[in-house]
Amino acid sequence: MPEMAQRSGQEDPERYLFVDRAVVYNPATQADWTAKKLVWVPSERHGFEAASIREERGEEVMVELAENGKKALVNKDDIQKMNPPKFSKVEDMAELTCLNEASVLHNLKDRYYSGLIYTYSGLFCVVINPYKNLPIYSENIIEMYRGKKRHEMPPHIYAISESAYRCMLQVAPGLAASTWTEFQKAWASVSTSSESQHSSSHCRVAPLYSTSARLTASIGESGAGKTENTKKVIQYLAHVASSHKGRKDHNIPGELERQLLQANPILESFGNAKTVKNDNSSRFGKFIRINFDVTGYIVGANIETYLLEKSRAIRQAKDERTFHVFYQLLAGAGEHLRSDLLLEGFNNYRFLSNGNIPIPGQQDKDNFQETMEAMHIM
Repeated sequence: MPEMAQRSGQEDPERYLFVDRAVVYNPATQADWTAKKLVWVPSERHGFEAASIREERGEEVMVELAENGKKALVNKDDIQKMNPPKFSKVEDMAELTCLNEASVLHNLKDRYYSGLIYTYSGLFCVVINPYKNLPIYSENIIEMYRGKKRHEMPPHIYAISESAYRCMLQVAPGLAASTWTEFQKAWASVSTSSESQHSSSHCRVAPLYSTSARLTASIGESGAGKTENTKKVIQYLAHVASSHKGRKDHNIPGELERQLLQANPILESFGNAKTVKNDNSSRFGKFIRINFDVTGYIVGANIETYLLEKSRAIRQAKDERTFHVFYQLLAGAGEHLRSDLLLEGFNNYRFLSNGNIPIPGQQDKDNFQETMEAMHIM
């Protein structure tokens, strides 16, 4: 994989998947942790920070903060144990010797700062939004996870998808005409009383439930990444369960798989909008069901939508937009289409109350072409 990345001039995707265990299993780090008796103590700035125990005074403990060497008195009940260095950046937090709030948050933070956005917590997969594109969703990465058990590969949404798909295949002989798998995408705009920078909106959880088939659900606040991870699940299934047989390259999706993949750009164009928290917020809910035959090939799919925020079409809050399609149409329509539809400028439409608010890193003109191409394929 690294050689492939170097030849193509792209960033090595393995650095966003694998932990350098040689750095983790450092004897000097282990000795330092043992000598200093490191623990976690509350911190107004960081939530928790590392400190070494210096002296016990009844119900209080004198500690020395590892960051700046300052001493502080801390209540015994507020101290949380720290895991040995060998558990640094652990892939599954169920393996932690000391499973407490401080250790969980530190492990997630440590992995995130190393570019590792996926972390298991037992049956759950916790994902922290990187707010940038990572090179870990290519067909080469899909092939890395294809046919592998969850513990054989680093945490990834593909591993969750593979596990659900293989579980479905195992129960396939017991089903009548066909087997199915489905996942539900919770409504993207879950309300919350906390909208601070360090709120839970930065992460999402994908639980696995073992039933007659597998259900994969994405849970999180607006901007957590439910929409993007839903697309990655569909991308994975469209690749590994392609029903287009008899081709020279079996990895190229068939027409059915292409339609399944291209449904998302259309749904997002007409149902998503920019909000103050999320540039691509789903303003509706959707339930996606993918149907498979007894051999595991995709034979059909259906998407149900509900709870569309219709009021957004005519009224938007400050610094927010209405649905993407209006901006795409005004920015991307050619001369003849603009003439046929009598299109005018952004500021001439009252329902675009905030005018043309651009989305950083995106061009509505390019997105319009993508939407039109998706419609052509559908």
